[in-house]
Amino acid sequence: MPQGQTDGTDVTDTPSPAPADAGAPLLLRPEALFAALDAALDAPDARGLRTQTVQFLQAEREAALPWIVADFTRHPRDAGATVQAYAALTDGLVKGVLHVVLTRLHPLQAPTAAEKISLLAVGGYGRAEMAPFSDVDLLFLTPYKMTPWAESVIESMLYMLWDLKLKVGHASRTIDDCLRLGREDITIRTALLENRPIGGDAALAETLDQRLRNDLFKSTGPEFIEAKLAERAERHRRQGGQRYVLEPNVKEGKGGLRDLQTLYWIAKYIHGVNDTADLVGLGVFNASEYAEFVAAENFLWAVRCHLHLIAGRAADQLSFDAQVEVARRMGYADLAGRRAVEVFMQDYFRHATQVGEVTRIFLTVLEAQHAKPAPVLKRLFRRRKPLMAPFVDDIGRINVADEKAFLDDPLNFLRIFEEALRTGMLIHPAAMRLIAANLRRIDDRLREDKEAARIFLDLLCKHGNPERALRRMNELGVLAAYIPEFEPIVAMMQFNMYHSYTVDEHTIQVISTLAQIERGELADDLPLSTHILNDGVNRRVLYVALLLHDIGKGRPEDHSILGAQIARKVAPRLGLNHEECETVEWLIRNHLLMSDVAQKRDLSDPRTIRDFAKQVKTRKRLDLLTLLTVCDIRGVGPNVWNNWKATLLRRLYSDTARAMQHGLEAVNREQRSDEAKKALREALAGWEPKDLRTELARHYPAYWQGLSTATHADLAQLLRGLDNGEIRIDLHPDPDHDATRAAFALVDHPGIFSRLAGALALVGANVVDARTYTSKDGFATAVFWLQDAEGHPYELARLPRLRQMIDKTLKGEVVARDALKDRDKVKKREREFRFPTHVTIDNDGSDIYTIIEVDTRDRPGLLYDLTRALASANIYIASAVIATYGAQVVDTFYVKDMFGLKLYSRARQEALDKRLRDAIARGAERAAQA
Repeated sequence: MPQGQTDGTDVTDTPSPAPADAGAPLLLRPEALFAALDAALDAPDARGLRTQTVQFLQAEREAALPWIVADFTRHPRDAGATVQAYAALTDGLVKGVLHVVLTRLHPLQAPTAAEKISLLAVGGYGRAEMAPFSDVDLLFLTPYKMTPWAESVIESMLYMLWDLKLKVGHASRTIDDCLRLGREDITIRTALLENRPIGGDAALAETLDQRLRNDLFKSTGPEFIEAKLAERAERHRRQGGQRYVLEPNVKEGKGGLRDLQTLYWIAKYIHGVNDTADLVGLGVFNASEYAEFVAAENFLWAVRCHLHLIAGRAADQLSFDAQVEVARRMGYADLAGRRAVEVFMQDYFRHATQVGEVTRIFLTVLEAQHAKPAPVLKRLFRRRKPLMAPFVDDIGRINVADEKAFLDDPLNFLRIFEEALRTGMLIHPAAMRLIAANLRRIDDRLREDKEAARIFLDLLCKHGNPERALRRMNELGVLAAYIPEFEPIVAMMQFNMYHSYTVDEHTIQVISTLAQIERGELADDLPLSTHILNDGVNRRVLYVALLLHDIGKGRPEDHSILGAQIARKVAPRLGLNHEECETVEWLIRNHLLMSDVAQKRDLSDPRTIRDFAKQVKTRKRLDLLTLLTVCDIRGVGPNVWNNWKATLLRRLYSDTARAMQHGLEAVNREQRSDEAKKALREALAGWEPKDLRTELARHYPAYWQGLSTATHADLAQLLRGLDNGEIRIDLHPDPDHDATRAAFALVDHPGIFSRLAGALALVGANVVDARTYTSKDGFATAVFWLQDAEGHPYELARLPRLRQMIDKTLKGEVVARDALKDRDKVKKREREFRFPTHVTIDNDGSDIYTIIEVDTRDRPGLLYDLTRALASANIYIASAVIATYGAQVVDTFYVKDMFGLKLYSRARQEALDKRLRDAIARGAERAAQA
């Protein structure tokens, strides 16, 4: 072996960690590894030695992996020792291979100056932090250009490492190559920053370290910082820009491991530290902040390790199905009103928030060291409003001039956010750090202080962009400190596909939507809401109701009722008078009412409007509830609001407002029928009078109330001259419904709704609303509103094939029940969602129909299964209203029995309840097996 060159037993810089346990596997005990490996090698040739080396190391690896996993199960929420153990195991494999290559396969007795090589770990492996299936990044370092001996060493090593099934990333470079490429490429520079010698020539590795530090790192600090922060911003953008996403990436996402690693890279580059603990001595973090850094890092590494072990490969996305299993492995349990996975994800998001906090602290120190004052001209043109004491302008951001003066008056914890909104300036990270470290000063005296309430309400109502202040207050803990009742919903995740945000972020999104409406930014999208606001409402009531509307979530009780009870205590503290408090309480108790009625009930039934108007009582409440409902739905997620929901809410609002103005008795079937017939006469002005009289006389009153004039006109064309054996179909885009309208005309027969639902399920169409009617002369007219799998109307080019498939099914060429078996399945990532089935049978919600509401887990064939069950019980379906909430669906059917009567019999209702539940259970079992 060459002088100064080691076989891997000497490790300089940061030694690779290994468990101290004497019973640890051989790969984790480098002092014993080489002797055991040498003893196992007796092959006479190079090929045999390579085979024996791989077999020995593979056997030791298979013994070590279960040992690491078993140790991990003893501390499943802290992976600090685990990631070091995986790195130590990899060190054992790499050093073992290097030892055999240098001592047995390619030994040198009298090496030249060029015949030297150093093996270094780089990247995450260089940091000695590895998840179970992390890549192994290696740098083969030579002093000059590659020699034949070095090529042989590298080739032999790589073949053995590949035989060991390691995922190796490698580069072969000289020291000059490293410096040249490091200057050109920030990714290569970052990898070199984390180099750790594994074996070979120690002096060569040391020379590289010195040259990097003196010739590259020392003069390029600001450039490196700027590049890594830009890289971080772009990574966040690719991951959606949100810390709270449904399925976060634990490595690359906002608040993930890469954010912490970015801090370490910058610290090592600027300060030369080898351990983040050194940042405490440098004054970057205090002991408490460093403890939070370590806790977040260990937790995130634990999540990543569990993800790798579950998948059996590298996997960093916390998908829905993985979340449940990771929560189980980490020891989380169900709590009252919350699943274990929701408790786990709340912890995850709180750690992700903490990563943001330590990042902000770190950048504060960096800025103090590297930032320059804004140019004089720029400061002159900016002409900001002057700040109130004790705040000062610190390079364009609000800082605290006198920490003692700030802390002596707790109102400053709110004033600083008011100043930020008033002046349009950002808060300096140093001030944020001061606030976060002193939250205990926000006590009951401040919460009961009238001036504090005034400032807080002004934050909501006065400056036009309350979401900016609320989000920062929430991240720093001020919001939960000032309103302790808010604390339980901070970072609270709801395990479903409907809510895109945590409860606290949803609350801020909802308030942001209202502010956007007030600023006129959504006038085109939300004309009704804009009109209501322009006419004037009590904004204090509305903003406080939005802030508190979901504050009761996460407990066994109905969150609307519990939230109203909490609001009864919080609203007076925020300075609202008695009447305002009562209105806030009513709004929160009923904040789902308008959404439920609009999406789950037939708005063409006059009883629906009358009952809703009775519950709301006043136009003032109707206006406030409409605004709250619109903001609430839009704040659920980016793709939840659509034209269909907007149309439903506008219709419910206008019909209810008319009923309140003209009296509830004005809402009746006769009036609506007369108006609809008059409109159709005008639409069909070119028809022969005889044909027009036939069309107007052939339908029952319900037909005239549930459809638009355009749809009435299209159905009239379909019915005109229809033969008994003929099926006519009209597919038409319906922008108002954000869906494709499918209209059918055919001879009536039992189970027609079910056959149509089966045909539509077969073509993959999602039904969002449906109506069926029987004419006096024995024809069935049905209208279904459809969306594709992405929740959009069908493209015009796809309509001919859609029509063809529906036609085949209705003619019996395809049997829906059989064909659906292979298509009615639930995606793997969605199988962990649980929604208990609720069946409600209501005879009071409609004058002439029984309303059956089925709330359960959605799947492609569900509507077909439910309508088949109803048809087999001789139930006539007049209309169906389908409301989908991610993986949950509420299907509402307006029905009669075969004699045209409501379902009053208790025994009949119980039998129907059982039939529907059985159909759901059988379908769910079939979908699980598909």
